[in-house]
Amino acid sequence: MSTPEPHRLPEDPNRDLGFGTVVIQQSRERLLNRDGSFNVAREGLNPLTSLSLYHDLLTITWPRFLASVVLFHLVTNAVFGAFYMACGPGALSGMTATSLGGRFLEAFFFSVQTFATIGYGVMSPHSLSAHVLVTMESLIGLLGFALATGLLFARFSRPTAKILFSDVAIIAPYRGITAFEFRLANARSNELIEVQAKVLFSRFKPEGGSREFITLKLERDRVVFFPLSWTVVHPIDETSPLYGLGPEDLGESLAEFLVLLTAYDETFSQTVHTRSSYVAQDVVWGATFSSVFKPTRDDGKLTIDVGHLSEIQREDHRIPRRLA
Repeated sequence: MSTPEPHRLPEDPNRDLGFGTVVIQQSRERLLNRDGSFNVAREGLNPLTSLSLYHDLLTITWPRFLASVVLFHLVTNAVFGAFYMACGPGALSGMTATSLGGRFLEAFFFSVQTFATIGYGVMSPHSLSAHVLVTMESLIGLLGFALATGLLFARFSRPTAKILFSDVAIIAPYRGITAFEFRLANARSNELIEVQAKVLFSRFKPEGGSREFITLKLERDRVVFFPLSWTVVHPIDETSPLYGLGPEDLGESLAEFLVLLTAYDETFSQTVHTRSSYVAQDVVWGATFSSVFKPTRDDGKLTIDVGHLSEIQREDHRIPRRLA
């Protein structure tokens, strides 16, 4: 009796998913990093062509964004403070310091007041050059604060998914056979509905040559509600591309499981996306996931401990070393 053919993507030019012929034939690197970024470096671009300051400020982490705002504020005021000093000792009235460092500090703090349109009235421009600088700085300050406000609003209002993926995937017992599994949980308090998962199995063909991308059939590829955790399961039966493989086979073929997740965010009424991947080294054979559920509270509310999302229990005796 012949073994059924695995469920594969159609043989068409789009089967490489957009990675390109060179990547699927030659690249031995991970295609997708755990954080969802693509493992690609772009070179040969003009720095001005590839510069996207607005996009970078929207996508960098909050600590880096706040550090950038603080740095811009300090550098801008330091530069204008130096310009005020260059206008001469009589450019600003109300200065009391006699040392060079003290005068620069006074000019710096006068720049801060001008930039933020505070104006305590202790110091004021006296010369024409100082008045010109104040005019320029007040305009830059208005534009700068408007830009910072817009960026803050855009960062807060931009819908993004923050899904926690289990640190490892497992090969676990499943209804008399085995299955490839990993877990998900929503890291935010917002509600996601119509969550859909797609898992692609990437490996170099056993007979050599280029990579192949195979869509894995999931026990359930979507959930309507996502208030708890979700264990994504691919049953390893005779039709699975994992059937008959062992840990060494996944490692030698540079196997990678690409995970694409789509959900509808009720807070923003928009669709959000996220992605991640597992390589052969991330797959634990002979394990099951520990329960994330806690005993029901006195008020009857169900509780899960997301901190146990990646916790596993070894059951090597129940998992064969080759899935056949």
